[in-house]
Amino acid sequence: MAELAGTPRRATLLTRILPPNAIPGRRAALIVERNAYVYRRTWLVLVSGFFEPLFYLLSVGLGVGAIVQTIAGPNGEQIKYALFVAPALLAASSMNGAIYESTFNVFAKINFEKTYDAILATPVGVGDIALGEIMWALIRGGLYTIGFLGVMVVMGFVVSPWLILALPAAALIGFAFSAAAMATTTFMKTWQDFDKIQLILLPLFLFSGTFYPVEAYPPVLRTIVEVTPLYQGVALVRSLTLGDIGPHLLGNVVYLIVMGLIGLVIVARRLDHLLAK
Repeated sequence: MAELAGTPRRATLLTRILPPNAIPGRRAALIVERNAYVYRRTWLVLVSGFFEPLFYLLSVGLGVGAIVQTIAGPNGEQIKYALFVAPALLAASSMNGAIYESTFNVFAKINFEKTYDAILATPVGVGDIALGEIMWALIRGGLYTIGFLGVMVVMGFVVSPWLILALPAAALIGFAFSAAAMATTTFMKTWQDFDKIQLILLPLFLFSGTFYPVEAYPPVLRTIVEVTPLYQGVALVRSLTLGDIGPHLLGNVVYLIVMGLIGLVIVARRLDHLLAK
């Protein structure tokens, strides 16, 4: 049986259990398994992105929180500033994990390592590669989410049992951003192009209601912010964390699902174009 390029036979446990075409998504899972094997000796890289939002929480959430004390929540109620910031940083953590995995690594596999060219010599197709890489990005983002949720629990930032839904919400954020980031990566020509991604991510991080309510902005700027993807994720996770459950969350969920599906379609088509050369 053909195996994924770069993956030794002993690493493909799934191959010994089910044939490649047994179930939908089965071949995409092989991409996930390959990535897990590659990272087995560099696992520290997987958790490195968790520390940036944690440091922001400790410095801004607690440091500034000692001065600000309380701030208006989603419904206008007064909550601790750290509790306001923590869910937003959780959403940002999920975004970072998904984007890091779907940009630099994917670019290297396409243009330098030629990993996907070798994989396509197996029963794995272009769609499987796209789905598998996004699934792996979700796993990486999920690791950040679980770790950050643990920190929130330890620090006492739990005011509602709905906090548990922040985990699938963060996974949805990861799906949307990983698909969009991977789609963007397929258009990149050089490493310098990634500076443009950072140019987009920094304003998203700072202006998506992360550290203060969007009501602080002028009306026009507030409208722009409210249609950005990270704001949708921040609003979703913050509402779940504070127990603010209602139909208004459906808009955030649909937005992120559509964003992810569009990105997935673009990735599959772009990879098919790039790898057919």
